[in-house]
Amino acid sequence: MLTIQSFVERLVENVETVIVGKREPIYLLLASMLCQGHVLLQDVPGTGKTMLARAVAASMGLAFKRVQCTPDLLPNDITGVNVFNQMDGQFAFRPGPVFVNILLADEINRATPRTQAALLEAMQEHQVTTDGVTRSLPVPFLLMATQNPIEYEGTFPLPEAQLDRFIMRLSLGYPAENDEIQILRNLRGQHPIENVQQVVDGGELAAYGLQVGQVHVDGSLERYILAIVRATRAHRDLVLGASPRGSLALYKCAQAVAALAGRDHVLPDDIKALVLPTLGHRLLVKPDSQLRGRTAEAILTEILEHTELDLGKLA
Repeated sequence: MLTIQSFVERLVENVETVIVGKREPIYLLLASMLCQGHVLLQDVPGTGKTMLARAVAASMGLAFKRVQCTPDLLPNDITGVNVFNQMDGQFAFRPGPVFVNILLADEINRATPRTQAALLEAMQEHQVTTDGVTRSLPVPFLLMATQNPIEYEGTFPLPEAQLDRFIMRLSLGYPAENDEIQILRNLRGQHPIENVQQVVDGGELAAYGLQVGQVHVDGSLERYILAIVRATRAHRDLVLGASPRGSLALYKCAQAVAALAGRDHVLPDDIKALVLPTLGHRLLVKPDSQLRGRTAEAILTEILEHTELDLGKLA
């Protein structure tokens, strides 16, 4: 079996044949997968969110399905439905697209709250219950959901309980000029996604995830994580701070990032770099603070600046 660094480096290089110039978000996405976490991709249209999901799945040889979320999408369209077979007079379960390794819920905020809620059990327990019967999802299972942060007409914002189940919120952003030139050249003929080959075995993700769990986190860094999270709960501009699930997301992702860097221990900089992607979507800013231009990202940056770490206690 490859080392965890070799595994991820092969993946990144292969994905970069499709997604040009976005190494950092690709790394963060793979770190999320090593933590068995789901990812929310929030970005404007046309930045490569769907292609990123397809490229990652193809590079690992994992089954991939895409669901286009619309207001008329029903929960059974995702989880599956029992269909009556007139030949034998019995009901047979027809699995929905959620029974896959990587599911892309495109424009998830266009689905109704009822349909959004159909994914909650899958995200948390990695199982689906239909008509009283619980069925396990494939291993690994990852939900990648996209949403457009600009257009809100005809959308249903994700409730806080569902946002909290995404381990990270990432954004690809517009490419740099030279990268966009390369994209234009790559698309002269056949789309690069059609030529992506499997380079690693996605079935090994669980084993690498166990390695990530062995990365050491010093007690002082644990207290540092909690100090940041607890500061969000008491902040004057926030209605809702980060939950214990947010603390765990920051902790586990810091372990993953350290492992990808070839270290057996977490550094303070690992935590600082992950505060925004792991906690930003979990915070709810007060309406009057929003009117004053306050954002979750600005508040987290402020908290980081005022939260001290006792380096003398680091092991």
